[in-house]
Amino acid sequence: MPSLRSAAALLAVGCLSTSQALEVKANLNPIRKVVNMLQAMQKKVEAEGEKEAELYDRFMCWCKTGSSDLTASIEAAKEKVPSVLAEIEASEGKIAQAKEDLKAAQVDRTAAKDAMAEATAVREKEAAAFAAEKAEADTN
Repeated sequence: MPSLRSAAALLAVGCLSTSQALEVKANLNPIRKVVNMLQAMQKKVEAEGEKEAELYDRFMCWCKTGSSDLTASIEAAKEKVPSVLAEIEASEGKIAQAKEDLKAAQVDRTAAKDAMAEATAVREKEAAAFAAEKAEADTN
């Protein structure tokens, strides 16, 4: 039986073109299959290696530029610290002044309400006295 298969394979190879015949022979030989698989794996690994090298180069470029950007940002922030602290102190002073002004305004408002209440009471007494005098004068 093996010779019949070999004869059928040779007949098939004879019908095909030379490149196709080599492919059929390569497919028939198990060692060739392994070699072909190893070559394909080698190409794949080399392609992946090139891709990884490109990604590594990009990452290193980003690290170098990112580091300088971060350093510049940190330096700018350090330069701003004194001015920001001064602004905070000025704002705290303004808040303290506003609180004092609010307390003074509340005291003034309370005093004004008390003065209005006292003036209203005096006017009401005067109005009552006037009404009594008028009623007395009208009756006489």
